[in-house]
Amino acid sequence: MLSQKTIDIVKSTAPILETHGVEITTYFYKTLFEAHPELLNIFNHANQSQGRQQTALANTVYAAAKYIDQLEVLLPAVKQIAHKHRSLAIKPEHYPIVGEYLLKAIKGVLGDAATDEVIGAWGEAYRVIAQVFINVEKEMYEEAEQQKNGWKDFKEFYIEKKVEESAVITSFYLKAKDGTPAPSYLPGQYITIRTAIPGEEFLVNRQYSLSQAPGSDKFRISVKREADRDPQGKVSNFLHDQLNEGDTLEVSAPAGDFYLEKGTRPVAFIAGGVGVTPMMAMLGSIAENEPDRKTVFIQAARNKEAHAFGIEAAEKISQLSDGKLYVAYEEKKNESDVCDVTGYISKDFLQEVIDSKSICYICGPVPFMRAVMQHLTELGFTEQNVKYEFFGPAMALQS
Repeated sequence: MLSQKTIDIVKSTAPILETHGVEITTYFYKTLFEAHPELLNIFNHANQSQGRQQTALANTVYAAAKYIDQLEVLLPAVKQIAHKHRSLAIKPEHYPIVGEYLLKAIKGVLGDAATDEVIGAWGEAYRVIAQVFINVEKEMYEEAEQQKNGWKDFKEFYIEKKVEESAVITSFYLKAKDGTPAPSYLPGQYITIRTAIPGEEFLVNRQYSLSQAPGSDKFRISVKREADRDPQGKVSNFLHDQLNEGDTLEVSAPAGDFYLEKGTRPVAFIAGGVGVTPMMAMLGSIAENEPDRKTVFIQAARNKEAHAFGIEAAEKISQLSDGKLYVAYEEKKNESDVCDVTGYISKDFLQEVIDSKSICYICGPVPFMRAVMQHLTELGFTEQNVKYEFFGPAMALQS
């Protein structure tokens, strides 16, 4: 329990953190990695170089200050971040290190405004918040290890098969080197891939959605090739260009809080680009377990060449008693390219094809998700009925 004095001091810093949050977190990561370069084996270097991790942490610190007296408000965000931490093998011993350099960053950026009283209050608050994370993650580690065929941190898998799904997306089928089947998971969850890239000093980690329904003896991830100059594409392009069938990777147990909820309510999947990957696991699960559930599957791609899983999605939809499949192409290169929408998905189109009682699942590029979420809000869908996955650090999509 925090004292009222500590709560009052921390809450009073919220406006300052809202203004200087990214400056503080940028200072934090710089000094943290200078003192503990070994932590670069854990953090996503691309998110660091693009400033996404700094922004995500700044949002989290600001929210912690704002809701320090209502920590239950933060619990959904804590669980989302804890899934990421568990999939990266972040442990209790990392938290004191992070706390030390976060307090140094607050002091370094705010200067005299960060009095001993302010730093003391934040130190006390950080220890409470860190313990919340540690407790939540402990349960997640135990659950991952104790499930059938489960494990705690990372395990060696090999690439059994590579399959080109489109001009830009390739699927990798991964099997455990020890011969045990892959564990079950919730359709929509992801795994972390950890590997060494020649010429890189540190290990690299990336999270990829599992793109087929659970129940197989192997995992399938489907990876988009990025532009060579895009730092986010370093690992994806390494998978495409350098790794072949038989090569090994370290893999985490499945994690994530974006997954299909069972039930009788209609569902609508709205996917853009490589955001289709978790949707394929969800659609496959419905085809296998809930074939009478009313389902709409909307897939947007740049063009026909970039359209992945077209045949597979149609096969899954054909197994449903009330399933509809719609395809949107941003552009049609040939008049013979068949799609339901040319250009961007509109509010009128969504209103026409989606049952108003549906739970909507959205995944894709941020501008795509912002537009779709705005349409759904205007159509009367509540926050509870719109679920989304953001590929990257937890960052707000709202304008």
